Amino acid sequence: MIFWEIAKRNIRIHFLRSTLAMLGIVIGVVAIASMGILGNSMVSMVSDSLSSVGDSVIVYPYTGGGGGFGGGSGSSENLKITDQQFQQIKRVVAPGVAIPVHSSSERMKVGVSKDYIVASVYGVDPQHLKDLNFELTAGSLSNANSGCLVGSAFAKDNNIKVGSRISMGTDGSKGTLRVTGIIKERGMSFDISTDNAVIATQDWFEGTYNTGKYYDQIVVKVKRDQDTANVKTIIEKQMNKRDKVVMVIDSKATLATIYETFGAITSFVTAIGGISMIVAGVSIFNIMMMSVNERIKEIGIMRSIGTQKKEVMSMFVYEAAIIGVIGSVVGGILSLIAGYGISALMLQSTKYLWTLSTVSSIAGGVGFGIVVCLACGLYPAWQAANLNPIDALRHE
Repeated sequence: MIFWEIAKRNIRIHFLRSTLAMLGIVIGVVAIASMGILGNSMVSMVSDSLSSVGDSVIVYPYTGGGGGFGGGSGSSENLKITDQQFQQIKRVVAPGVAIPVHSSSERMKVGVSKDYIVASVYGVDPQHLKDLNFELTAGSLSNANSGCLVGSAFAKDNNIKVGSRISMGTDGSKGTLRVTGIIKERGMSFDISTDNAVIATQDWFEGTYNTGKYYDQIVVKVKRDQDTANVKTIIEKQMNKRDKVVMVIDSKATLATIYETFGAITSFVTAIGGISMIVAGVSIFNIMMMSVNERIKEIGIMRSIGTQKKEVMSMFVYEAAIIGVIGSVVGGILSLIAGYGISALMLQSTKYLWTLSTVSSIAGGVGFGIVVCLACGLYPAWQAANLNPIDALRHE
């Protein structure tokens, strides 16, 4: 392996030049891998937040303006879903489960606090709480008419525990609810955003707000043998025969769009990192060409004593490989540190760092760095191997 030793010797002789070339590769690998880690961590975080709602189809009343998903607390009855429409939806989605939901926002006070807070309030029939896949951190789902569930963020921010009482409305004008359970954090959700909300019973909501059987949305939980896209189509055909009266959201399709968007963003930022790698590759090419020009006479001597072309070529390929491997490996190690810092700073969490996607991003960055170095070293190596020995010996 004499040519391997010659390659290492040349790197030692031009240590500063070789180190600067390695630095370019290090920067390129860090840029590619850390951006890949960030992008994959974002996708994993969103996936965890939304994985529990991929089996839902959400039906909202058609507002006509396209500016929102529901009638909201100030909607008139013609901007809500009627009980008759709900019964139609319930029939066509079977064996899926259709869950009518009331929603509003309300001023309230917790316990003996004098400060008012404003939060979302939902009215749901207690028999459908299990269908909504609520997981509790405390308490139980059993909900009397004067009981309620609260989201984990709402409970944490307002020091609420099971048994706490919430006075609804100004000076408790809408009664008092006792907390019977605290819902585990669900993150972003397409059906009911519970983290900062109060979930009351349907009867309490209708009696308090005099809504009657007019709903703000219908949550359809599809069964395993059903397809959300087909359920969405069936509802639209049934409900929008003459006029458009409902808007239907397929959570699975929306999730796919979100993942596709994040994937495009990840590819874009990784490509930006790849530019720095290409720049580093150009510097490797330049250094290898300089190395060939500086050693023309040495190459001529080697060729005159019987060294073959492929052996001369391998000497320069080894040199490019050493620079590429060392730079890429160091860059891979530093990218893990950079990915940890970026995740902690931008996502406020590093739990998605130790995943297969992280390893793939680092391996991809390291592999790309090595390939770029070898590719940029091939032409100079080929040129060195094909020098005319006599002309090389005459070179000054």
